[in-house]
Amino acid sequence: MNRVLMSLVLSSSIALSGCSTIKGWFYDEEELEIRELAPITQQFEADLVWSKNLGKGIGQFFSKLQPAVNYGKVFAADRQGVIAAFDQETGKLVWKQNLAIYEEQGLRLSVKKLWSKGVPAKIAGGVSVAYDTVFIGTENGNVIALDANTGEQKWIVSVKGEVLAKPAVESGVVVVNTGSGQVFALDSETGEQLWSYESDVPPLSLRGVSTPTAYSGGVMIGTATGKLVVNIIGTGQTAWEQVISSASGVTELERIVDIDSQPLALNGMIYVISYDGTLAAVEVRSGRVVWKREYKSYRRLSAVGTSLFVVDNNSNLYAIDTRSGVELWSQGALRQRYLTAATPVGNYLVAGDKYGYLHWFDQKDGTLVSRLEVGGDDEDESIFAAPVADGNRLYTQTRDGKLVAVDTPQ
Repeated sequence: MNRVLMSLVLSSSIALSGCSTIKGWFYDEEELEIRELAPITQQFEADLVWSKNLGKGIGQFFSKLQPAVNYGKVFAADRQGVIAAFDQETGKLVWKQNLAIYEEQGLRLSVKKLWSKGVPAKIAGGVSVAYDTVFIGTENGNVIALDANTGEQKWIVSVKGEVLAKPAVESGVVVVNTGSGQVFALDSETGEQLWSYESDVPPLSLRGVSTPTAYSGGVMIGTATGKLVVNIIGTGQTAWEQVISSASGVTELERIVDIDSQPLALNGMIYVISYDGTLAAVEVRSGRVVWKREYKSYRRLSAVGTSLFVVDNNSNLYAIDTRSGVELWSQGALRQRYLTAATPVGNYLVAGDKYGYLHWFDQKDGTLVSRLEVGGDDEDESIFAAPVADGNRLYTQTRDGKLVAVDTPQ
């Protein structure tokens, strides 16, 4: 069966399983139970500092669009092609570009027709900012570099495959992972291709790819076949490959072992998790697996000190000792609310959910200590990608394009 079709079906099942919505304003008992939040003791009130509307967001597409923070600005994009920079403190618009294509007889118009929305740029690969440049990827296979100060385009190149994860940028190299199983390294100044790497893609896989991680001269990527691969960032030479999860089962659905989560590199170790249920700690230099545990996730991992934080496929939150893999605590109060990855902020962890809420957890024991509604009950106002932190301030986007800045009291 067509991989794209099956990927979309599987992505839909991940996002919608466990909650069936009846058309209109009515929900079944299971959905109502999930939507209803149990009371908590609010230990503090988070402060919504500013809010801006950015295009149409991602709608119902499974795009990992997150803001990026650098140079005193917040950079954010929507799927249609709008990308903008805002002042980090005030939210004031610094510049705005629209990368959607407006065509007439095959030529791009300098003056956009007011009644046309244009052909979507399909920005899905997220936003990365380095070297005074904003790097983004699209489902059309384009990688685009914009001046971080003005928004002017520096270069645009096409690669073979959809760019579904944000680029990794280090040592003058931009690395992008694509849905075709190919990884491309581009010169950050010119966009010239430096090297490429190709991995196998099974007949059925998740709609998404692992965001590359650049660390200690290497680039780390999870594959759809359950491997962790490390390439030398300057040359593309493969340092090592390690099987994290092996396909088993009779059907293609049972054999899904995708690593869609971004590998987390920390203190000479790489932590990686697969969709089918393997969390592993791997040595950076040798590729030796130090420990493995059974957790299932397609969300990004995070860590503070010796605590590793995992949000699994059912929205359970876990803290795990990075040295041994021993579980320290678990929090299951928000099951089936489709939590994002957990972002460390001060002494807390923050995750968004399908219903537009941000939730704060105590890092020591997972206790829910605060919540704030920044979206709404409508699925278009849900939070799909993890918030981004800078100090005690969080930046997050809702599906309908709202960008908000929220402060956590110290």
